[in-house]
Amino acid sequence: MKKVFLFAFLTLLTHSVFSWGFYCHKLINQKSVYALPPGMIEFYKMNEAYLTKHAVDPDLRKHSIEKEGAQHYIDIDHYGLHPFDSVPKFWKDAVSKYTEDTLRKYGVLPWTIHDYYYRLVKAFKELDTAKILKLSADLGHYAADACVPLHVTENYDGQLTDQRGIHKLWETYIPDRFVKSYKLDFIVAHYYSNSTDTTWKMLKHSFSLMPKVLSEDRLLRAKFEQDKTYTIYAGKKKKGFSTQYIDAYNSKIDGMVEQQLKQSISFVSSLWYSAWVDAGQPVLVRK
Repeated sequence: MKKVFLFAFLTLLTHSVFSWGFYCHKLINQKSVYALPPGMIEFYKMNEAYLTKHAVDPDLRKHSIEKEGAQHYIDIDHYGLHPFDSVPKFWKDAVSKYTEDTLRKYGVLPWTIHDYYYRLVKAFKELDTAKILKLSADLGHYAADACVPLHVTENYDGQLTDQRGIHKLWETYIPDRFVKSYKLDFIVAHYYSNSTDTTWKMLKHSFSLMPKVLSEDRLLRAKFEQDKTYTIYAGKKKKGFSTQYIDAYNSKIDGMVEQQLKQSISFVSSLWYSAWVDAGQPVLVRK
């Protein structure tokens, strides 16, 4: 019992605790259902409630499964100035170059997406309804995490640049405040002829957003009056960014969070669709 508690505590101290908020993960899976084509959408709509509810399962597993946390991120900048040219795309090659311990220390998100994708292809081929749903829900979570810039850097919470709290600001406070105004419909799934290449391109794009994510926050913190930066929650000795700060930062990053939410929905739905096509487009049984 003590070991389980200790592991959970240590996990909370790392960036494995961060993810799109529960609401956003559920929203991404739900919206992804409606981006699917005929032949898929009927089955997925009938199971929309399951896919939405279980979108957060990977986060819930973080405190009970030791290796789960590393599946939600990759500290790609650990691997040098040109990491996307250096890190092998396939697991065996990456292990051979860096060792499995090193990879797990700095995150295994792209290889997790690869693994779940091919497990989903297999489930489609076998028409295993239970596995299709479970793997779709989990894959949706990991794919969405790949669209968060702060999931692809060692500076995952601004802790290396004195910007702590930026992770929750970007992926929780901003969408919680503005999501009702986001235009997240009319997204259409696309077929990926090479899902592995697409995953790495998605990570590279997310990483390219990091300079703006950090620089705009750094400039804003320098200009903002301290008493307007944070809100102290009465009686709880906790503080979060004020609505004024959230509004100002959201304006500075030019709708980036909304764009990445859209990207998440497109990525998730397209992975589901591509796995189905790669499995031969089987007729999906209803549940």
